[in-house]
Amino acid sequence: MNLHHLFADTGDRTVRYALSGAGGGFARTLLAQSLRLPGLAPVVLCDRDVERLRSMLIELGYADGSLRICADADAAAHAAREGHIALVPDGGLLPAVEWDILVEATGSPADGYAMAREALSAGRHVAMVSKEVDSVAGLHLAELAQRHGVVYTTADGDQPANLIALVTWGELLGLDIVAIGKSSEYDLVLDPATGTVTQLDTTVPAPGLADLLTLGDDVAATLAARAETVAALPVGATADYCEMAVVATNTGFRPDTERLHYPVARIAELADIYALSEDGGILRRPGAVDVFSALRLPGEASFAGGVFIVVRTGDPTTWETLRGKGHVLSRDGRYAAIYLPYHLMGVETPVSLFSAVLHNRPSGGTDPRAHAVLAGRARQDLPAGTVLDMGGHHHDVTGVAAVLLRDEDAPADVAPLYLAAHATLAADVPAGELITLAHLADADEELLAAWTSGRSSRPTPATVRASGTVSAS
Repeated sequence: MNLHHLFADTGDRTVRYALSGAGGGFARTLLAQSLRLPGLAPVVLCDRDVERLRSMLIELGYADGSLRICADADAAAHAAREGHIALVPDGGLLPAVEWDILVEATGSPADGYAMAREALSAGRHVAMVSKEVDSVAGLHLAELAQRHGVVYTTADGDQPANLIALVTWGELLGLDIVAIGKSSEYDLVLDPATGTVTQLDTTVPAPGLADLLTLGDDVAATLAARAETVAALPVGATADYCEMAVVATNTGFRPDTERLHYPVARIAELADIYALSEDGGILRRPGAVDVFSALRLPGEASFAGGVFIVVRTGDPTTWETLRGKGHVLSRDGRYAAIYLPYHLMGVETPVSLFSAVLHNRPSGGTDPRAHAVLAGRARQDLPAGTVLDMGGHHHDVTGVAAVLLRDEDAPADVAPLYLAAHATLAADVPAGELITLAHLADADEELLAAWTSGRSSRPTPATVRASGTVSAS
């Protein structure tokens, strides 16, 4: 993509955006970056705690006099007409202001869907940050956007959009992609001197891990041994599964196993690990989407929650030349890993906003399909009447483990995880069983309708990705 063309020469046009969940971390990074871009302007910001939001904006450098807290639609519309930024506590007030694109970042499945649906139906673009919304209603929202001639897109700066873009780039070049994915949010940092490993602010003993820094001849055995040494640390964040569900929808790559592999891996090993099993790797089949836990030593560069693709190599001389330049190849030279070791959250999101509004094109996939389902299995017996609360940093659902199912393996009545969030169980769910629609006594009706509509209007293609390609349906 020619970014100079994308950003330059906008003339008098300023891209105006609305932002929901404006007090969150992702939103802060976008609001900070917007101050540096004269062609981009926040015009209405929604957050339940508008006083805290106002304080954050002043801290970022927004002039106090430019901010107006608005309690109703008339006040919001008046503030915007006067050139102020309207701060509103309710998403229902967003339509009162004129803007081009909604950045939806609440993380709330029902609220986020309602705001996105209203925006698209009114002929306004949507950049979806809330993967929780996209994993349930993304197919329906994409169809709604198409019907109204506007853009529904993932947002640059979040891993789904970054990975979709990397896949698109690889396919444009004709690369034979066998696996795609990202690293988990926090690296595993091994200190050989103390025999401990640290993940964010948690340090645990990891006896023997220093002796496992090379893969050896048996890749699977080494990975199993590494996993055992760090078993005290959590593996498999719900957010990771949700992001890979969005990626699957937009690329056709699908999970190799429903809990994903999550190998503890060094960056230089990715091409060996994400090879097919017959070539010594872990994949049962090509076309996989997965997540790994990045293992590094203190002082080594982080993967930073970045994204990767693994490709089959072609001409040996070409790829050995690239190995000599420092690129990551498998030991046998059959596979190579190409990666972007970053995701800069809202710092990158302006790319999506300019792309949608000025060029009417999404940053992410252009033909989403039902390739995978983010679902949930009961971690323990869940009795009828249990409320499946959603909370925590990763928006976990109480008592439920996230799983990512290939579409053909998902029962017809499976409940998407974030439709189940906040719902009450109508029946007992034994440990290990999938949550189904019949289990939910009070699922949000609008969100359920969006899930059903999206699945029927965007079916899985007859031929799915098997060796780096997808046949159009």
